[in-house]
Amino acid sequence: MALSFFLPTYAEPMIALSRLHLRQPVRNDWAQWEKIRSESKEFLIPWEPTWPSDALSKSAFRRRLSKYSEDWSNDKGYSFFIFTNEDKNLVGGITIANVRRGVAQMCSFGYWIGERFSRNGYMTEAVEGTALFAFDRLALHRIEAACLPSNKASQGVLKKAGFSYEGLARKYLKINGEWQDHMVFSLIREELLG
Repeated sequence: MALSFFLPTYAEPMIALSRLHLRQPVRNDWAQWEKIRSESKEFLIPWEPTWPSDALSKSAFRRRLSKYSEDWSNDKGYSFFIFTNEDKNLVGGITIANVRRGVAQMCSFGYWIGERFSRNGYMTEAVEGTALFAFDRLALHRIEAACLPSNKASQGVLKKAGFSYEGLARKYLKINGEWQDHMVFSLIREELLG
């Protein structure tokens, strides 16, 4: 997989992959983000926390960006939007969350993709690239990701990206208004980088 990291003049870390590039979200992304999230709402709702009534508003997007920036500054999380290289379409997002340092050196991944871009291998490519970023640039040792037992597509993404199934976490996350069991997967630095 072709991968490179660079810092553009506006200090925005990026992950460059063969078909995609990932970068920190900015204000100008709102229109594309609102469109893809709006058209994919029914597709995404079963896998996400309950959407607030203003979920797609500009003000909610700005609050989201503020939280992303705060997490980035405090080494707590790193959020990226995923764009196609060919036509610069926003296809989804991926977050390195819950960064833990000290003896843990680990994080959690969360991700979403617009319905019309699903089943193209984009998310597998993004997860693989983001894992390399987490291990190489952030010097983390372990990545965890969890998905609902009914989310076969997400399980497939994680398995293709080299993650191993570890077990079932009971009532792990509140998804679509209900505490739900999740399958927990992990990837260890040595498994990816040797």
